Amino acid sequence: MNIYSVNPYNLKRVAKYAAHNDKQVDKKIDQTHTAWLNWRNSPQAERSLLLHKLSSVLNERKDQLAELMALEMGKPLAQGIAEVEKCAAVCEYYADNAPSFLQNQIIETDATKSYVSFQPIGVVLAIMPWNFPLWQVFRFLAPALATGNCGLLKHASNVPSCALAIEDMVKAAGFPQHVFQTLLVGSDKVDKIIAHKHIQAVTLTGSTGAGMKVAQKAGSLIKKTVLELGGSDAYVILGDADLELAAKTCVNSRLINAGQSCIAAKRFIVVKSVEKEFTDLFVKYMKEKTVGAPFAEGTDVGPMARADLRDELHKQVKQAIKQGAKCLLGGEVTNGDHAFYPPTVLSKVKEGNLAFEEELFGPVAAIISAKDENDAIRLANKSSFGLGAAVFTRDAAHGELIASTKLEAGSCFVNALVKSDPRLPFGGIKQSGYGRELGLFGIHEFVNIKTVFVA
Repeated sequence: MNIYSVNPYNLKRVAKYAAHNDKQVDKKIDQTHTAWLNWRNSPQAERSLLLHKLSSVLNERKDQLAELMALEMGKPLAQGIAEVEKCAAVCEYYADNAPSFLQNQIIETDATKSYVSFQPIGVVLAIMPWNFPLWQVFRFLAPALATGNCGLLKHASNVPSCALAIEDMVKAAGFPQHVFQTLLVGSDKVDKIIAHKHIQAVTLTGSTGAGMKVAQKAGSLIKKTVLELGGSDAYVILGDADLELAAKTCVNSRLINAGQSCIAAKRFIVVKSVEKEFTDLFVKYMKEKTVGAPFAEGTDVGPMARADLRDELHKQVKQAIKQGAKCLLGGEVTNGDHAFYPPTVLSKVKEGNLAFEEELFGPVAAIISAKDENDAIRLANKSSFGLGAAVFTRDAAHGELIASTKLEAGSCFVNALVKSDPRLPFGGIKQSGYGRELGLFGIHEFVNIKTVFVA
């Protein structure tokens, strides 16, 4: 079996790799487990030093890595460079903060000494998607290495070159051999890999369906999982919002990575009193975005990652229109050998419409009218997803109250687009998953939180 890399800009095959067979996979798992037996005892200062070096390697290679992402999944170069820089930042963050995050926590009891210790657990399997082919991996990898764990990566099959580039950078930074390796396998091999005795935990970023399957398999074996799944993020625009700010921010959020982001804004819930003005501004700013080749300077929106993803999105758009949505912009696929989908705006989207109920993973926005603030919050929460949400209002204190107590999501922002940050925990609720990545909480997901009691 072979794994292919295809350029979504012209649908031409650019690379071919032989998939790893069962024997090769078992060997790599054994190698990584053996590496962990030593790595778990490495001094914290050594781990931090190597993470700093890995950050330097990322920054040194950011131009070629951005070109690789543009070639393999269509990300515009400027967005690719920003992604690499963010990966370097998360390495720096955990290099600097892991020593304090992992130090023993003294607990006063009737013992002579009692404390909580944070110990590595072993080999963590990461199952990662193609949309942020470096960032999704590094937000698992940096804290995993910092704790003394080791990692194996099963990346999406359409970004094998990115997967191998990550492995090469870990080696170039000077980490011990085999502490991190890439497995070039299809999804049909995942169950068997999870079942391997040396796999201690699994982290997955992907669809809700994939998360269910992985959680079921890992759960049957009593192996911990962290799941970051789909989202249908709702942005609530209140009657007193700065509509220029709201419209520009909402458009930017919707079109990041050609709309292929779990935390991209997808449902725009607007209080009726400002619906027309907001919608007009939203369409205006969507029109101003440049759609083009990912290698071209000034491109805002590149192609989608694969033609089949584009085709599936178009089916969803057509169904949403059939169900009563009105298409204000886009909604048509142009002929040609590419995977482009135009920035699209749907209005008149109501509860029950596909564009309200399902995740649209591409540059398609759904504008939803709300009677008032309470109705807007109700509509925002009426979703099976709960990854991110935002609220726009000139009353920052009121916006904070809504974000902190009324919106049902793992990350809630006021007058800003939802984004991940190495310093803050990231993850969702409901069918958007469980567990957290990043920050203090992320580094504690895959450790043995051990009680030590000395009488």
